[in-house]
Amino acid sequence: MKLAHPLRRSGLITAFVLALVSAALTGCSDREHAPTLNYTLLDGSQHSTAALKGHVVLINFWATTCTTCVKEIPHLVEAYQRLHPQGLEALSVAMSYDKLDYITEFTRARQLPYPVTFDRNGELAQGFGKVQITPTTFVLNKKGDIIKRFVGEPDYAQLDALLKELLAEAV
Repeated sequence: MKLAHPLRRSGLITAFVLALVSAALTGCSDREHAPTLNYTLLDGSQHSTAALKGHVVLINFWATTCTTCVKEIPHLVEAYQRLHPQGLEALSVAMSYDKLDYITEFTRARQLPYPVTFDRNGELAQGFGKVQITPTTFVLNKKGDIIKRFVGEPDYAQLDALLKELLAEAV
């Protein structure tokens, strides 16, 4: 029995590992559809993710105790303020383990311009693929498909380019 040359075998392993890493970095390649879930905003109003269809949407799962989340908020606010007039919508989802009074104060102090919900029972996190790591940010196209999932702090230039590309697409 003849074994593959070590360099060829190593090359195959490298190619396999690179393919796995590439798949992980590109997010949702199968264009999974965003779940239809109901949620309540901090102001008490009732909403559904179904109402977001027809818009490019940024959904950000975060916690007040997450330093990376706190660090990324100004970037998300800036992107939202700049791109909302072009049709960008956003939903900020505070994790179930956070405290409502902390979320409310954080939102007020930073004057978050987009809707904020407290995922009190974890239903949104569960519906979006069992989100456990914060921050986790989803980008949805106008059809309601999940185009990208960023786990951890996103590459802001890549996020911005993706949002602009999706906003330019027809429904």
